[in-house]
Amino acid sequence: MVLDLVLIGLAIALNPLPVTGFVLVLSSDRGIWKGLAFILTWLATFVAIIAVVLTMTGGKPPAANSTPSTAALAVKLAIGVGLVAYAERTRRRIGTRPKSAGFMSHVKHISPWTSAGLALLLQPWGMVAAGAATVVDANLSHFSSYVALMGYCLLASSSLLTMELYATFAPRSAGARLERLRTWLEGHQDQAIVCLVLFIGLWLVGKSIYQLTG
Repeated sequence: MVLDLVLIGLAIALNPLPVTGFVLVLSSDRGIWKGLAFILTWLATFVAIIAVVLTMTGGKPPAANSTPSTAALAVKLAIGVGLVAYAERTRRRIGTRPKSAGFMSHVKHISPWTSAGLALLLQPWGMVAAGAATVVDANLSHFSSYVALMGYCLLASSSLLTMELYATFAPRSAGARLERLRTWLEGHQDQAIVCLVLFIGLWLVGKSIYQLTG
């Protein structure tokens, strides 16, 4: 479970869509406060999803080779297949989709409430679902599971937290560097998404098949 959560958390943290959106939020008027609203909503989403999963499992992983265990693996396999399909679809569209500046211009004038809603909109829900399916294996009778779940939430939010702190304590240099980061991400967004999503998808497919047939 821990390795899966680390890989999924890293993929979420490096996903260019929320990173680009967050840079735009920080560049808006009172961007620090709007960024805080974005991060709090982002973290609250992870906590809520984990809480729902743990409520359903009772904080105990399903027994090996049981119906719930097989169902959880089947869900992870389906998510993995979906991620691979999405990666291939995105790869085929590289260079064919026009760049839109309308969305970016609106982001710079949003309110803190809209910023919070944007955090929900920009969640990479396929990867979030993969994380939720992995949390099924958490055993709350072990302290290590609490550490793993907390680490997963922080890791998935690490890029946003880093940018928020950077913009707070070094606003001048942060503005220029984050703008360069946004420009680079916009030019390589699809390629980055394909690599991240394809890797996680293949990992989930391979591991799920191995566990289902093992």
